[in-house]
Amino acid sequence: MDIKKQINEITGFKNLELLAKQIVEGFISGLHKSPFHGFSAEFAEHKIYNSGESTKHIDWKLYAKTDKLYTKRYEEETNLRCHLILDNSSSMHYPFLKEFNLNSLNKISFSVLASAAIMNLMKRQRDAVGMSIFGEDYEFYASEKGSERHHQMLLYELNNVLSEKASAKGTEAVEHLHLIAEKLKRRSLVFLFSDMLQPSVEREKLFGSLQHLKYNKHEVILFHTYDKTREVDFKFDNKPTRFVDVETGSHIDLYASNVQENYEKTVQDYFAELKLHCGQYKIKYVPCDINENFNKILLTYLVERQRFG
Repeated sequence: MDIKKQINEITGFKNLELLAKQIVEGFISGLHKSPFHGFSAEFAEHKIYNSGESTKHIDWKLYAKTDKLYTKRYEEETNLRCHLILDNSSSMHYPFLKEFNLNSLNKISFSVLASAAIMNLMKRQRDAVGMSIFGEDYEFYASEKGSERHHQMLLYELNNVLSEKASAKGTEAVEHLHLIAEKLKRRSLVFLFSDMLQPSVEREKLFGSLQHLKYNKHEVILFHTYDKTREVDFKFDNKPTRFVDVETGSHIDLYASNVQENYEKTVQDYFAELKLHCGQYKIKYVPCDINENFNKILLTYLVERQRFG
């Protein structure tokens, strides 16, 4: 069952922690019925057995149930470090919404909820999480910790992002990503939520800042967040429409159909270029349409966690 249908009675983000928990529980339930069900079998207490490891800690009872080899995970082993980076630029607040709910998300609310869900998974596995939020300014930074108090502080900051009124402001993504790279001293899993919208003259610098995130052997995953219907397929009514740059305030009036073909090609070319650069820098590129559910994001976390450990 689609997780959105399971919790569509929640019409706002008044309790981000509860919403994230229900998304994760629905996701874990779905894993039992999928080819990835092994991830969900008491994954807070076990890890997949790798060939060559000692067989001393294999859980044979779990093997009898799942026909897969797992070793018991002890608390001192579950100290993975993860850093969430959230792009809070004006373009991430598109489309502008009066109220958030699971059937009506924009890029920032999608990213906030996905971040909260990843945090919930990490909490279950006793891992340490840190966070950076940037837009025009470097708005928030917290190093990686695993305490409940720290978890609640990060949820509070995520809620603050949603409570902001959207305003026309630019983004200093290149500068701030370099700063974040310098702050991350210990090897971590790094998740970046961003629409990666940057003027074409700045793109090489943006790619360079992504490469810098690989500093200190971090594993970096880019969740490239966008609204496919509007921003990729350019689906708008065929009538005179004003398109406004949410960061500069500049605008243009036109019929969408007159530019749709060229627009789509330009966007597709940029996405391909971005994916290519991520491949060159060994950054995992994950396209995220905000009209889809969160399963891809949560599964990516579990897979990368297994690889990282």
